[in-house]
Amino acid sequence: MSTSDRLIEATRELLWERGYVGTSPKAIQQHAGAGQGSMYHHFTGKPDLALAAIRRTAQELRGTAGRVLDAPGSAYERISGYLLRERDVLRGCPVGRLTMDPEVIASDELRAPVDETIAWLRGRLAEIVQEGLDRGEFDHRLVPEDIAASIVATVQGGYVLARASGSTEAFDAAARGLLTLLAPRTDAT
Repeated sequence: MSTSDRLIEATRELLWERGYVGTSPKAIQQHAGAGQGSMYHHFTGKPDLALAAIRRTAQELRGTAGRVLDAPGSAYERISGYLLRERDVLRGCPVGRLTMDPEVIASDELRAPVDETIAWLRGRLAEIVQEGLDRGEFDHRLVPEDIAASIVATVQGGYVLARASGSTEAFDAAARGLLTLLAPRTDAT
């Protein structure tokens, strides 16, 4: 792995663990096993390195979510796959946690990849809900954009509740509850 990649990966990890303020250039260098000169050779400073790390984290999240959401299956199966996929719930979402970082939110440049990723996720989920509506899987009263927002809010809120309680059960219960509400209807009722 190149020095630049080691610096980006170290920054990603530290941002997730400590946030922007808690991620010092010295900690990044130590975590990456790189000297100060190497860091400033590849990046103009901490904001530039943080932006590269946030962009990489956002790209990785899109890739992970995209593989599940673009998989074969019904709309419900793909949404279920997204909600129930393997994740480190107690660490929280590496992109979602950035929305709680005052330094990231205060910077239009650092916030942009976070906003773009959340907007992409909501848009992709809305498309899948619309596919389910078009196929008659879901109740016709569902509004795709509203359901997409609910899915994202459930995941992000589930992370917060799980972290607060120290247990994944809050996240799992939220995902199960939302899936119950979205479950395709049968005519037997």
